[in-house]
Amino acid sequence: MSPTNADAKPEVKVVLITGASSGIGAATARELAGEGHTVVLGARRRDRLEELVSQIKTSGATAAAVSLDVTDPHSVQAAVDHVVEAFGRLDVLINNAGIMPLSPLEESHVDEWDSMIDVNIRGVLHGIAAAQPVMRDQKSGHIITVASTGAHEVLPTAAVYCATKYAAWAISEGLRIESAPWLQVTTITPGVTESELADSITDPEAREAMRHYRANALPASEIARSISYAINVEGDVNEIIIRPTTQRP
Repeated sequence: MSPTNADAKPEVKVVLITGASSGIGAATARELAGEGHTVVLGARRRDRLEELVSQIKTSGATAAAVSLDVTDPHSVQAAVDHVVEAFGRLDVLINNAGIMPLSPLEESHVDEWDSMIDVNIRGVLHGIAAAQPVMRDQKSGHIITVASTGAHEVLPTAAVYCATKYAAWAISEGLRIESAPWLQVTTITPGVTESELADSITDPEAREAMRHYRANALPASEIARSISYAINVEGDVNEIIIRPTTQRP
């Protein structure tokens, strides 16, 4: 008797996750590995990656770590090359790395603005540039970008962050419109989520405001399940917006 769609297991895929050392990236690695996918974790904090890979392997799943700085296109390319060399293909790229050092524009934290642009925008572009040729050769692939509800609204102290996340959303949408049928493109748009993002806020007032704003945050595992759905569902998923019911501008 052949299995029904409900009984069928999802196709095993090779997945590269950027920003995988904590938060949504780490939760997604655990979720996808638990489903049987091969996960490659990329980030700058190699010690955190190795610890997470060890935990995943202990559960019987397949995982690997790769040093990855999304602001450096050569680093991203090297990570993609490593995945292909080690596993023969790259089925899914998850552009997840992001930072959020909020502050009022009048404070002129130009270095922090530049860092957000480098990670949140250039990091997405570097991932696309490295992964697309591999997926083109395979005639299959899926590029997922983690944006934010900040792509659809602007909050005080978050003008630059929201701008970078709108850019990430726009790049992902542009990729979807331009792409051949064999490339799936999905934007995951989380609302307030438990993560280490707020730890990068140096402005004391912005940090305190964010502490209150994040009082009813979603666990990162909820975002991971949305990413899992986008990967495993039959057919294409353009965008998933997931936020707490209580979230307000």
